[in-house]
Amino acid sequence: QVQLVESGGGLVQAGGSLRLSCAASGSINGFNTMGWYRQAPGKERELVATATSGGVAIYGDSVKGRFTISRDNAKKTVYLQMNSLKPEDTAVYYCKAVARISGTNYWGKGSLVTVSS
Repeated sequence: QVQLVESGGGLVQAGGSLRLSCAASGSINGFNTMGWYRQAPGKERELVATATSGGVAIYGDSVKGRFTISRDNAKKTVYLQMNSLKPEDTAVYYCKAVARISGTNYWGKGSLVTVSS
């Protein structure tokens, strides 16, 4: 059973920084894409950032230049460094990983990030 566990969320003031981590556990041979999505109250889940196993990253327009995604493939962990946070970044952040062989999508349970103005 593969599990993704997020950590690092919390409350921060506007302009501050947070770093999210997502660690995968269980029997799996690795992931193609690992990344982050977020869902704010009353809104649909949206892409924040994803990264391939080779390090190619894609960012949502609203976070470009402020957030940085990185991966440690050996540790099956993905990180999201969030700088210059804005109140509109407030959301539950979900980790997603796509299994390399089966293509199965795995999701974490989410980590709440709250940015106060």
